[in-house]
Amino acid sequence: MRQGPEIWIRGPVAAPEPPDRGPAAPEMPRDAAPAEAPGFSWIGVHGGAGVTTLAGVFGGQDCGRGWPGPGDPSSVLLVARTHAAGLTAVGRAVEEFRLGRVPAGVGLDSVVLVADAPGRLPRPLAQRVRLLESAVDVHRVPWVPAWRLDGTHEGPPRGTESLVRRTRRVR
Repeated sequence: MRQGPEIWIRGPVAAPEPPDRGPAAPEMPRDAAPAEAPGFSWIGVHGGAGVTTLAGVFGGQDCGRGWPGPGDPSSVLLVARTHAAGLTAVGRAVEEFRLGRVPAGVGLDSVVLVADAPGRLPRPLAQRVRLLESAVDVHRVPWVPAWRLDGTHEGPPRGTESLVRRTRRVR
């Protein structure tokens, strides 16, 4: 009988196989390890996460929902929206990294959460974000109305300074 939640420090550890919870992260054969390349790759953990917009604003490789390919940067920024489905998907993807179920050479740099609506998160979602932040570096991107009209040429929005520093550091 388990006494409480499993507590872990960032990084893969040996753990029992969890029950199948459906697709968690993009699938790629393990032997197809990406080659080392400078920079970083954006991976959306669900459709509509905002990968293309973020790549246009912050730079980096837009990998859509797939793993980095040969020649793509192996440092990964996972992207999700802040709604319940997005937070569930990113939690599963982080777990895949923690358990070492990702292609060889691919490393999780951090998680980027893109606001799914203007304003503050409801308390249950904010609690899930705090739990995620306890396991991995998380960067938040606020709601940007101009992005709905392709205002990505204006540069990074206010409040994303930590993400700007992170993406410039790995370029």
